[in-house]
Amino acid sequence: MTTATVISVSSFPTNRMSTVSSTFCSNFGGTDFSKRHAAFQFLVPHYNFKNSKIFHKRFSNGLSSRRGFRLSCETKTEEIKIRRCSPYLERTLVSSNGALTSDDWRAVPDIWRSSAEKYGDRVAVVDPYHDPPTSLTYKQLEQEILDFSEGLRVIGVKPDEKLALFADNSYRWLVTDQGMMAMGAVDVVRGSRSSIEELLQIYIHSESVALAVDNPELFNRIVETFCSKAAPRFVILLWGEKSHLAINRMEGIPIFSYKEIIDLGQESCKAFSDSDDARQHYKYETISSDDIATLVYTSGTTGNPKGVMLTHKNLLHQINNLWDVVPAQPADRFLSMLPPWHAYERAAEYFIFTHGIEQVYTTVRNLKVDLQQYQPHYLITVPLVFETLYRYDMGLMWKCSADVEPMWKFSAGMAPIGIQKQLSTSSTLRKILAFMFIKISLTYMEMKRIYEGTYLVRSRKEPSYFVSMLDWLWARIIAAILLPVHMLAKKLVYSKIHSAIGISKAGVSGGGSLPSHVDKFFEAIGVVVQNGYGMTESSPVTAARRPSNNVLGSIGLPIRHTEFKIVDAETGETLPHGSKGIVKVRGPQVMKGYYKNPLATKEAVDEDGWLNSGDIGWIAPYHSRGRSRHCGGVIVLEGRAKDTIVLLTGENVEPLELEEAAMRSSLIQQIVVIGQDQRRLGAIVVPNKDEVLEAAKKWSIVDPDATELSKKQITSLLNEELRKWTSGCSFQIGPILVIDEPFTIDSGLMTPTMKIRRDKVVALYKEQIADLYK
Repeated sequence: MTTATVISVSSFPTNRMSTVSSTFCSNFGGTDFSKRHAAFQFLVPHYNFKNSKIFHKRFSNGLSSRRGFRLSCETKTEEIKIRRCSPYLERTLVSSNGALTSDDWRAVPDIWRSSAEKYGDRVAVVDPYHDPPTSLTYKQLEQEILDFSEGLRVIGVKPDEKLALFADNSYRWLVTDQGMMAMGAVDVVRGSRSSIEELLQIYIHSESVALAVDNPELFNRIVETFCSKAAPRFVILLWGEKSHLAINRMEGIPIFSYKEIIDLGQESCKAFSDSDDARQHYKYETISSDDIATLVYTSGTTGNPKGVMLTHKNLLHQINNLWDVVPAQPADRFLSMLPPWHAYERAAEYFIFTHGIEQVYTTVRNLKVDLQQYQPHYLITVPLVFETLYRYDMGLMWKCSADVEPMWKFSAGMAPIGIQKQLSTSSTLRKILAFMFIKISLTYMEMKRIYEGTYLVRSRKEPSYFVSMLDWLWARIIAAILLPVHMLAKKLVYSKIHSAIGISKAGVSGGGSLPSHVDKFFEAIGVVVQNGYGMTESSPVTAARRPSNNVLGSIGLPIRHTEFKIVDAETGETLPHGSKGIVKVRGPQVMKGYYKNPLATKEAVDEDGWLNSGDIGWIAPYHSRGRSRHCGGVIVLEGRAKDTIVLLTGENVEPLELEEAAMRSSLIQQIVVIGQDQRRLGAIVVPNKDEVLEAAKKWSIVDPDATELSKKQITSLLNEELRKWTSGCSFQIGPILVIDEPFTIDSGLMTPTMKIRRDKVVALYKEQIADLYK
C-alpha cells in the first residue's frame, strides 16, 4: 500500500449542477478537456487516455452537453487493485507477476488459449446474418475475447460483479460471455424474447450491476422499466447503432457499443504490455474452478425462474467429457441455432470449440437453406427442430417418390413441400411407393435392432438360450428379405434427403423428449440421431446415446463420472433395474445451488449430492442374451413427475405419451392433455387450420370452394384424429377444447426453449376447461 492524493470523479445530470459545489474545479463539467483527461489519467494510471481515440470520441464533447462532474481531492491510502485472470488464457501475464499458473484448464476461458495454439488459422465462427457478417479464426476469436475482457476492466467492472447478458445467438454473444468470465465477473444470461417483467425480475434478483443487450429493439423495449426500477451502471449494445436508441430515457447512464468496448480493451492491453510500472498497481490472482461462472435462470415451466449457480468446474466437466458422445474432429462443421444462454447449447459450444470445429450461426427461418448450403456434419438442437425436419423430410420423400414413378430420378431444383399438401395431390402409385419404402425401412431397422441386441426391453427376466436363438434367426431372415428394398429406397430416395439436410455424422437431440416416431424415421432413412438428457442444474448433460450404442427409446448411458439411480417416489428407496421411479443423478456437473434460495437448493440436491430430476424413468436390466443384450444400463424416461395427471379414479396418467401420439396427426399443431381431478382425460388443441380445411374437403364435409369451417366441424375432425392416433395408448382422450391462438413464447405460454408451460395454459383456459367437463 502507498499513500497518495486521489482524485475521485462522480457524474450527475446537468440539471443538478447548480446544487453542487466543486471542491477541486468548478468548471470541470465545461469545456476544459485537459482537466478531464488529468482526472481520468490519475484514476487509471496504466491507461493512456490522452492518446485514446475512444476517450476523445466519448468524452471530449459529450460530458459538457449531457452531464456535470464533481471532483474532490483527498489524501488517503491507495489500495492495490485486484486483477483476476483466467489462469491459462492469460498465463504469460499472470506468471510474470507472481501469481500461480497451471497447464490445466481451471476456468472456462482457458480453452481459448489451447484452441488458438492448436487451430490458430482455422475458421472458428461464421455469423452470416448479422450486420456486418463475420468470420473469425481461432486466433482472432481468442484475441477478441481478451480485448472485450480488458475493455470491461477499463470501464470499471470488478471481479465477482454480476453483469446481465440479454441477447440471442451470435458470435458476439460468445465473445461477451467469455469476456465477462475471463475477468472474473459472473454473467446472468437470458434471451431477448423474454418478457420485460421476467428480464427485470432476473436482473434485480441476481443483483446485476450493468447490462449487455442484443440490439436497439430490445433496448428500447426495456429501457423505461429498467431505468425507473433497476438503474444499471452502464449498458453495452452488442449489435446495431446507438443512434437508434431511445437515449433520452438513459440520462446519466453510459452506453457503449460492442466496438467501443473492444477498442478500449485493445488500447488498454497495449498500454499495459508496454509499461512495467502500470502492472505494479495490481495484485494478480487467478480464477478458481469453484468460482461461479454464470447464473442461468431456469425456463420456468412451473413457477418463477430460479437462478442456477454454475461454477467453472461444472462447465469444465462437460467440456472434458462430451467427446464420447460427439467425437468431433477439426474442420467438422456445426450449425448453431439454439438460444446460447440455454445450458445445452452453451455447454455444447464450449466443448466443440476445443476440437477445432467450424460453427455457423443460423436461425429458425434460415435453417432449411443453411442445412443444404453448409452441409453440417452435426446438428445439436432440441426435439422440436427434429420434428420440423421430420415433416420436411417426409415432404421430400413424397417428392422423391413422385419422381421415381416417371423417370427414377430426383429433381433437386424443385422446392420441397410438406407431406400433408403432397398427400392431397399425389397419385395412388406415388402414395404406394412412399409408404412401401418407409414401411419396409422401418421394419428392416426394427429387425436389425433385434438381432444386434439393441431392442429395448424393460423386463428383468432373461429369455432362454433357445428362445433367444429363434428370435435372432427370425430377425435375421426377415431383415435379409427386406434389405434389397431398403437399399433401393436408400439409393433412390433417402440419399436425396441426406443431400438436402446434411447432418452427415449425427444430429444430437436434447432439452426435451424426442418422439419415438421421429426417432425411428431418421433411423430408417439413415440419419443418425442421438438423444441426450440433462438439466440446467446439471450443466446440463448427464446421459446420452453414443455412436457405438445408440439404443432407440432411451437417453443412453451416463456420461463419465456421473451416477444415476431410480428411487421410489413415496419412500425414497433405491429401486432395481427395470423398476419405474424418480430419476436422481450425481456428478461433478451438479450445480452449486440456486442463487439466494437455500430452501429450494436443499429440496433439489440432498446432503449426499443427489440431484432430484423430477423425471420418471427406469434403467434397462442387464441381459447376457436376447434382443436387449446390449441395452443394459441405459436410462429410459417416461415423463415428468409433476406433469402426472391424477384422475378421480385414482389412476395416474403421463400425458406425454398421448401428446406425442396426437402430434403425429397433420391436423394438430399443439396439444396439452388435461384432466387433473376429473373422471376422464381431455385436451386443449390448437389445430392446423389449413390442413383441417383440406381434410374436410377431401372427406366431402364441406364444398370444394369452402374457405372456413365451423367450430363444431373442426372439433369433430380433431376428435376423429385423436381416436385414430392415440388408439394404441393406455388412456384415451375425451372432450377437447379447440382454441385459435397457438401457444407462443411471446404470449408467455412457451418457455424460450420452446416447451409448453402447462400450468399457464391450464390457468388461462380455466373457465373453458370447467365448462368442458360440465
